[in-house]
Amino acid sequence: MITIELEKQKIYSGTLLLVNSDYPLKNNNIKKLVPADEDFPDILIRHDAANVLQLIFKKISSKNLIIPVSGYRSLSEQTAIYNNSLKDNGEDFTRRYVALPNHSEHQTGLAVDLGLNKKDIDFIRPDFPYYGICEEFRKTAPDYGFIERYAKNKEAITKISHEPWHFRYVGYPHSKIIQTNGLSLEEYIEFIKNFRSGQELIYKNSYGAETQIYYLPANNDKTVICVPKSCICQVSGNNIDGFIVTVWRKEK
Repeated sequence: MITIELEKQKIYSGTLLLVNSDYPLKNNNIKKLVPADEDFPDILIRHDAANVLQLIFKKISSKNLIIPVSGYRSLSEQTAIYNNSLKDNGEDFTRRYVALPNHSEHQTGLAVDLGLNKKDIDFIRPDFPYYGICEEFRKTAPDYGFIERYAKNKEAITKISHEPWHFRYVGYPHSKIIQTNGLSLEEYIEFIKNFRSGQELIYKNSYGAETQIYYLPANNDKTVICVPKSCICQVSGNNIDGFIVTVWRKEK
């Protein structure tokens, strides 16, 4: 077995962070940022999310059809966007479509807004319809680790209006489980708490590979995780109170 020791502050790091109106971003030490697309060098996201995004674009042959509109934002950038929206669009619109500074997923580097490549693009609400190449992206994204973050009929949970253009990297197979069960990220974070070490959620892909997922509450000092040497393990904080452990086992 391999033993992993995690400081409590690590609950604020990882790809499964829940950042919303209730849980602000507490770790501004973002991992390496790279362009979401080489043709848009100023729109950055985390390198792991960018690599996956390019795989999706390649899979659906969407080059020059779909473009990134907004990616990583610093605290100062999010503050400026929020204040400008208040001035230009009013409080109601801003509350529904623009997250408060330090409560925005864009500050994690894991979120990207996408839009159809056309002459006039709305920075706040880019056009990303439920048909054509955009819908093909939306259906393919969970197979690679992205989800449509703010789905219709989830507004009461997410506290953000429906945003067809906003996608969040959570990693696979979490993305697939979220899609299959029609969950918001808020609901998924709570759902996973039902599974603990020894009673893991088991996910099997179409090739028979098995993934075990479980939640581990954080201790006040250090939290210890033990995983088999023969497995690949990834640990993410949930930005609230613990860790989500993902263990990939070899095909039998």
